[in-house]
Amino acid sequence: MSDHPHSVWLGMRRGLSGRCPNCGEGRLFRKYLKVQSPCPACGHDNARYPADDAPAYFTILLVGHLVIGPLLLFNFISVWPVHWVLLSTLPALAILSLIVLPLAKGAIIGLQWALKDHNSRDDDVLNHGRL
Repeated sequence: MSDHPHSVWLGMRRGLSGRCPNCGEGRLFRKYLKVQSPCPACGHDNARYPADDAPAYFTILLVGHLVIGPLLLFNFISVWPVHWVLLSTLPALAILSLIVLPLAKGAIIGLQWALKDHNSRDDDVLNHGRL
């Protein structure tokens, strides 16, 4: 990896589009959330950027505001039975969560690439042979 600075917005935009943050050409994910490593286009190891729980937190934050906020407002406008409210909002919550989660994970990986923040534990093992 070269030492020149990376653009945060470029990395996040490439991650959001599901592309390798390093080259922008190769696919970032092999499956739904499984990171493809190395990149088939440039050979960059994208698996060294651990997204951990951040994508789930951002997904909950975004989807919660998109669905629950209007739901609470709608409850003041019209009164529906609880089972109708659940039948209308639970599928929206599930579908939006499944759509947003890979986007959030790609953006987090792109951000880590731009900040050169990767799994330091792996580097310690590679550089020193021990933890």
